[in-house]
Formats: sequence, C-alpha cells, structure tokens
Amino acid sequence: MIKILLICMPFFLWLSTHAQEMKPSDSILDSTRKHSIKKAIILSACLPGAGQIYNHKAMPKGQKKAFWKVPLIYASLGATSYFLIQNQLTQSNIKEEYRNRLSGGVLDPAWEPYDNQALVTLQRQYLDNRDLSMLLFFLMYGLQVADAGIEAHFVSFDVSDDISLRIKPKIFRQDAVGLSVQFKFH
Repeated sequence: MIKILLICMPFFLWLSTHAQEMKPSDSILDSTRKHSIKKAIILSACLPGAGQIYNHKAMPKGQKKAFWKVPLIYASLGATSYFLIQNQLTQSNIKEEYRNRLSGGVLDPAWEPYDNQALVTLQRQYLDNRDLSMLLFFLMYGLQVADAGIEAHFVSFDVSDDISLRIKPKIFRQDAVGLSVQFKFH
C-alpha cells in the first residue's frame, strides 16, 4: 500500500500543480505585458549590462536590485581587458628584444639582465598570462549574459506571503488511500 502511494505521489503533485483554476482577472494581468527572457539575453550579449538594466526596469517596485551588477560587469571586463593588453604588449616587447639580440641590433636596457633563454621563458610566461586573461574575459562576458537570462526568469516570480501548500489525506475508493496536495498562489 505504501509503495503504491510513493509511486503515485509524483503524479498527484504534478496533477495538483497543473490543475489550478485561473481567475479571469489573472488572465488579464498575465496578458498585459510579458517580460522577455530572450530580449534580456540578446541585450546583454550586444551591450554588457543592458540585460541587467532591462530586468531592473521590469521588476516590481520593492524588488528592484539588478542595477548594481553593471559596475561589477564593466570592472571585470575592464580588468581582464587591461591584463590581456598588457601581457600582449610585454610579450611582443620581449620577442622584439630577442630578435634584436640574434641580429645584433639595438638592445633595450630593461631586458639587459636576462640572457636569451630567460627571454624565451619570459615570453612564454606572458603568452600564457595573455591566454588566461582572454579566457577570463570571455568567462566574465558569458557569465553576465547568463546572469541576465537567469534574472529575467525571476522577474515575475512570486515571493509574497500568500503562497501556501496544503497536504491532506484523501480517500479515492474504499480500498485506496492517498494524499491531496494543494498549492495556492494569490
């Protein structure tokens, strides 16, 4: 008996959540203006932070909280861009110094303490740092796009105190007993 109840429980949960009655006033409210998740993602992909602003404007008055992410987005993208550019310029400078040493050209006094093998090692290190900076840049860019999409899902999420769950025993037939689960969203 308990096994049957445990097997049927997910079906009853699914059925109770999908069998809610909708009031006429709810359908009018739902059809007025729908927040687009796709638009938030596209805006954020085109201009970093634009999806967060779009989500912020669509949220109800008491829940607005997405605008503070924009400075963090630009700080992370700016920092990774800075390190990417600095590592690229430094490795190019080291590569030029190495070529000048091999051809007998003018040497840069900044790289004078290093021998040729040390210059090759340094250039490889700066190339690795450049690649890491590029990876972090794309990771930060992708995270802000994903954040805009996730935040867009929660724009119309109801967090009020009017949400309730009621579980009651129910008799289906004389020999079948189960649980009734009711969700109420007001």
